[in-house]
Amino acid sequence: MFGPITHMYRLARAGRVIARHKVIPEEHLDEMPAPARFAYKIGGMGNAPDTAGSPLASALTELGPTYIKLGQFLATRADVVGTERAIELSELQDKMAPFEHSLALKEIDAALGAPWTTMFSEISPPVAAASIAQVHKAKTTEGQDVAVKVLRPGIEAKFASELDSFFFAARLAERFSAEARRLRPVAAVQTLADSVKIEMDLRMEAAAISEMAQNTAEDPGFRVPSVDWTRTGKRVLTLEWIGGVPVSDVPAVKKAGHHLETLGDTVIQSFLRHAIRDGVFHADMHQGNLFVESDGTLVAVDYGIIGRLSPKDRMFLAEILYGFITRNYDRVSQVHFDAGYVPANQDVATFSQALRSIGEPLMDRNADEISMAKLLGQLFQVTERFHMETQPQLLLLQKTMVVVEGVARTLNPKLNMWEAAEPVVRQWIEAKLGPEGRMQDAAEGALMLGRVMGDLPEVLAEAGRTAHMLGEMASQGGLRLDAETTEALAAAQSKHNWPTRAALWLGAAALALIAVNLAW
Repeated sequence: MFGPITHMYRLARAGRVIARHKVIPEEHLDEMPAPARFAYKIGGMGNAPDTAGSPLASALTELGPTYIKLGQFLATRADVVGTERAIELSELQDKMAPFEHSLALKEIDAALGAPWTTMFSEISPPVAAASIAQVHKAKTTEGQDVAVKVLRPGIEAKFASELDSFFFAARLAERFSAEARRLRPVAAVQTLADSVKIEMDLRMEAAAISEMAQNTAEDPGFRVPSVDWTRTGKRVLTLEWIGGVPVSDVPAVKKAGHHLETLGDTVIQSFLRHAIRDGVFHADMHQGNLFVESDGTLVAVDYGIIGRLSPKDRMFLAEILYGFITRNYDRVSQVHFDAGYVPANQDVATFSQALRSIGEPLMDRNADEISMAKLLGQLFQVTERFHMETQPQLLLLQKTMVVVEGVARTLNPKLNMWEAAEPVVRQWIEAKLGPEGRMQDAAEGALMLGRVMGDLPEVLAEAGRTAHMLGEMASQGGLRLDAETTEALAAAQSKHNWPTRAALWLGAAALALIAVNLAW
């Protein structure tokens, strides 16, 4: 979208803001390359801005919505920013000044294709504002109280341009740093871009709420708001208004007569049930997004960020937690290898020993001191030594678990995490590994085999056509490249460095060898 000069300018501006906030402590400046250290000192001349909170969070807040989202995303990537920075970023609040009420009304008119007065009798000033959208309380023409979420004007273009600069920086990092290539920053930025793209289509959030509602319809003590689809579009989302007591106000929750210990268990068990059973979980379950209704039901709002786990990830998570609960470290080790997360050239027994070094110290602690989130964090640190590739979906899970545990412990400081988690994990393990689960897996395997067998004739026919074509080419004097292909190779030679040229010619040589082999 933009050229390198534009990207460099934007990144330099961001660097200057970071330098002004003194994000990098003085004692760590010597670890930076000399040019970067010089630029950082020049950019940071003068007194640091007088802001509350950590310097990094303050800097990202000043840089605006895209950087706030970047900070929240990096809070899930302790492998990239380090544990201390990840903890610091996890406290970053996505709160922004609201945009004008009149602009919000215009956005609602445009998004719903009709004047807002035809659908709502009143719409209040914003009650909450974040980096991407803000929320208003409203009343429909039928008299129902609803929450109306509206995207910020022009937010899509702003995010697109700044994400383009993030990609530029990530590609540079991967080009010049072997460690950066291991951490895959381009893939990380792509994950952020995909997440933001979904978050900016409020129909996707409505669909996520609908999916969660279907999944949790029978869950005890938990529910999600209902969607008003007739008043929802790409840039506007309308939900039922939740009037319960916010979980963030613990004294009010207690005064309303709710049992705090039970609520703490509900928070943990609901999250694990969604992650392990459904593979879909609310990835932003902080206190401000949770309310308790008069009957004690927990209601979660704001589904802009949803985490998803594949069946393999879910089995992996359940077996890990159950393995640590039962101290079966050999099983936990084998699960890593079975899932393909740890390379096969590593030793299962040695990895089991490393897992034991994590699990056994937990047995000497009081139950209310044990954190599943910290356990997963330590686990991911250990797996680095065994060359386990980063699994972004598991890091998002771990980051969310940190938040969920924090919420549960504000309600019940003596919460026994293992006792709360064990029934959910055990029930799912038994369901999947018991007779019923094995029959279901066998049925799914039979269906998959049937699909593969159905496609087999076409696959074989295509392979035969390809072999015949290459054989004909070889028998007629070898593999020939047409003029256009030859010119493309020549252009690539002039534009790319030697590894790229070598890869192109190796590819051409490989095709020639295939043809020769088929001819003989």
